[in-house]
Amino acid sequence: MANYNPYQQGGYQQGPPSQSQFTSNGAPYQYGGTPQAGYGPQGTPQSDQGYFPPQGQANTSNDGAMGALSGQMGGMGLGGDAAAPYRPSKKKNRHAYHNLEQPAAPAQTFGGATQGQYGYANADVSQQLGPGHPYAGHQVTPAMSQFPAPANAPFSPGLQAPSPGFRTPQPTTAPTGGPGVSQGKVDAEQIPSIPRLRDATTQYYLDNVYPTMEQHIPPPAAVPFVAHDQGNSSPKYARLTLNNIPSTTEALGTTALPLGIVLQPLAPLQEGEQAIPVLDFGEPGPPRCRRCRTYINPFMTFRSGGNKLVCNMCTFPNDVSPEYFAPTDPSGIRVDRGQRPELTAGTVEFMVPKEYWAKEPVGLHWLFLIDVGQEAIQRGFLQAFCQGILLALYGDAPEDEDDEAQDGQNPQIPRRIPLSSKVGFVTFDRSMYFFNCNAKLEQAQMLVMPDLEEPFVPLGNDGLFVDPYESKHVVTDLLRRLPNLFSRQKAPEPALLPALKGTQAALAATGGKIICSLSALPTWGPGRLLARDKNDLHGIETERKLFQTEHADWRKVAGSMVQSGIGVDFFLAAASGSYMDIATIGHVSALSGGETYFYPTFTSPRDVEKLTKEVERAVNRETGYQALMKVRCSNGLQVSAYHGNFLQHSFGADLELGSIDADKALGVMFSYDGKLDSKLDAHFQCALLYTTASGERRVRCTNTVASVSESLIEVMRFVDQDAVVSMIAKEAATRMTERTLKDIRNALTEKTIDILAGYRRINSGSTPPGQLILPENLKEFAMYILGLIKTRAFKAGGEPSDRRTHTMRFLKSASPLELSLFLYPRIIPLHSLPDNSCFPSPETGHLVVPPSIRASFGRIEDGGAYLVDDGQVCLLWLHENVSPNLLEDLFGPDQTSLDSLNPSLSSLPVLETHLNAQVRNLIAYWSSIRGSKALTLQLARQGLDGAEYEFARLLVEDRNNEAQSYVDWLVQLHRGIQVELSGRKTKDESSEGVGAGLEGAMAGLSNLIGR
Repeated sequence: MANYNPYQQGGYQQGPPSQSQFTSNGAPYQYGGTPQAGYGPQGTPQSDQGYFPPQGQANTSNDGAMGALSGQMGGMGLGGDAAAPYRPSKKKNRHAYHNLEQPAAPAQTFGGATQGQYGYANADVSQQLGPGHPYAGHQVTPAMSQFPAPANAPFSPGLQAPSPGFRTPQPTTAPTGGPGVSQGKVDAEQIPSIPRLRDATTQYYLDNVYPTMEQHIPPPAAVPFVAHDQGNSSPKYARLTLNNIPSTTEALGTTALPLGIVLQPLAPLQEGEQAIPVLDFGEPGPPRCRRCRTYINPFMTFRSGGNKLVCNMCTFPNDVSPEYFAPTDPSGIRVDRGQRPELTAGTVEFMVPKEYWAKEPVGLHWLFLIDVGQEAIQRGFLQAFCQGILLALYGDAPEDEDDEAQDGQNPQIPRRIPLSSKVGFVTFDRSMYFFNCNAKLEQAQMLVMPDLEEPFVPLGNDGLFVDPYESKHVVTDLLRRLPNLFSRQKAPEPALLPALKGTQAALAATGGKIICSLSALPTWGPGRLLARDKNDLHGIETERKLFQTEHADWRKVAGSMVQSGIGVDFFLAAASGSYMDIATIGHVSALSGGETYFYPTFTSPRDVEKLTKEVERAVNRETGYQALMKVRCSNGLQVSAYHGNFLQHSFGADLELGSIDADKALGVMFSYDGKLDSKLDAHFQCALLYTTASGERRVRCTNTVASVSESLIEVMRFVDQDAVVSMIAKEAATRMTERTLKDIRNALTEKTIDILAGYRRINSGSTPPGQLILPENLKEFAMYILGLIKTRAFKAGGEPSDRRTHTMRFLKSASPLELSLFLYPRIIPLHSLPDNSCFPSPETGHLVVPPSIRASFGRIEDGGAYLVDDGQVCLLWLHENVSPNLLEDLFGPDQTSLDSLNPSLSSLPVLETHLNAQVRNLIAYWSSIRGSKALTLQLARQGLDGAEYEFARLLVEDRNNEAQSYVDWLVQLHRGIQVELSGRKTKDESSEGVGAGLEGAMAGLSNLIGR
């Protein structure tokens, strides 16, 4: 890149790029596209100037909200824990098998983690960190040997030394008039910052792996990390809200924290992580406890020389079968333990015998149910959906390889679905159209099914379901011809329910997955839907009727899908934001374990790339079907509730899911049925019985352990913030069909106050009562709950019921990663990117990601350009005074004004400019660390695009979405905590008393500070 000097006459000058920045064909290297290292060398720009003169530190305060609160907030003392005296435990030899001996291995970095069977680098990397690093000086907890006599030492997080994964409590309060106040404004550094936490932790885990037994506070969910399974499952699969559990229900009530676990059983692996072991025990199946049916796991113990297997859940001594017997050494450890993954890994899969089968397992059958109605054709939705199917099945394979690929063995076209999987195609408008895509045909044959009352499948499975690679020439020809094939049939009213019944009949024998597109409200045939949302129910108690279906036929079809082992994914495109009744249609996908992709204002070509990539993701991610799930826990605990998208016939029964994929998560709540023994640990096991896409029946077991403590100070030290937020969000979403939105918002406020007030009671210490003290591991908790209140599901004011319902179901099934980004987006300024950012570091090879900023307009600079990503949409916001040279560098020659940009742009052009390569690398990196939604750009030009309103909505620290700003929210919480602690709030008091007007909260705060 040429000299970036904004002070030169006429703006900065752009010259030809340095030759070393580009490949031999002139294309710049970018993340994910380079042959070996992933990134290519980039030339060093001649200057590190930005696109306009430096403006100093961004404004850290909002004059409207924060200026008036400087006096009150100064006394709140926003900070971490007060220093609590260390209380060493006196418990001895109370735990069974928690510290699994791991072979020593040399330290490895993020991208080069050891691939040995169960090795882990046990180096003290904290001493290598600079003095300013947040983890500098903390000792890594040594690997603890299980085999010597004292090795059965308890898993007690409170006894471990602080490790790099922990945030050690530090007294960082700001008393009135102290460092928290500076010249009449609030010091933003005293307010907990989610971007700061994410950035610091991300940097640490670039060079360190997360050992699942040595550290028991998982990294933040939005941070990419490599986990090393040491017997306790990776937090990517299971996150406990409390990794140190109170011994009694009364103690848990004092903390007001939920006791639960967030499960994502098929979470994707990250590069450098070991694959999940798959074990086959033959006809007998995997060893299990005969009393509680818990599967064999690392925390079961052997006695009587290896003849007895003691269950870690119910303590029942089981006889060991002769085929599984192995002797034990003098310390009681099996001599073959190191060769038994089920005894050393927290997450394993077992092949299961026929007694676990509901039907003969076969490869996953994909049935694409395609809307060919008038709206789908006219809006370009049909053509884009067909492009997405082609991309999912064949990628970017050249068309001239059709003939070579007929045998399915062409090495130039790698299979994107397993060998035994098959696909079928059905279209619908007012009728149904089944297609025979047999490989022996020149082109697909169409059979029309006009009977909507009792639809049936007019052809056998050999014609309807085919290998997509053997029939590639037929499939590609069909998908390319579909838009023209139905262009003359003007059928504006699709008949969706009969189409679902027909496809369910086609998959009833095998189970499978339906991928369905829809572009208009299905108002034709049986199960026709009407526009229920007429804005007359918004804001009143009966509004919750709009969030659920009352149509008996749709409920029946959804139940039939689950019983047949079928999951449904919907891709819904609303015409100009019209009503689609997602509450009814999406009920089928929610109950069956599928997903609903919603495009409220689908516009071609702007949304085409997003749609095609999301269809690709839905097909290519790890998917199982015919699934059953069971969660077991230790004696003294019991499952009290499940939250997610599934079918459960009665409480206590197994959860049934037609399908489950890598992006789905659910929450499980626990309650006490007795007192826990603090000398023993609490254990949890999630068993998912499912059929893989390749046609194997397996059980995936996820095992998690937590310590039990009678000290609430120790309990609060090991809280998982992301798990707590996820459980609260999922429970709140579940209540949307039972309570009013106002009640839910008040309940969320009450819950936040109760948790923070409970912590203040536990850690009374010597801190002044007028200071707001936040738990070290819940510092950002208040901001996440505020973001939750501001979501479309719960926000006050008017909001279409489709948007509310879609968000509600998303919250119920969202992974902690997706939820974290959704509640607090990541924002990076593009106009001031350092020259070396967004390229690989010469020392480590990792992408140098620039720091993100807080989601507040107070951080937005005049003339700036910002990339904003909440995991669902990615906006490129451009200030009206943005530099013409920046626009030219990003979008190409002659693109020097906002008006000249194409509003339908969904991706950046590939240009030979430094900034263009930086931003494309950043987008590619973000695409690899988000959930199920594709990352495509949407322009938000100030004063020009409607997406600017979405940008303003994502600035969650400001006053918007019918809710207060972050600062005002902390003021309200502080007042609520003071009321709670003073005893003036009774149990019968209305939640509206705590949620009083902000003026009252501010006035009360000044009086409470001195107490």
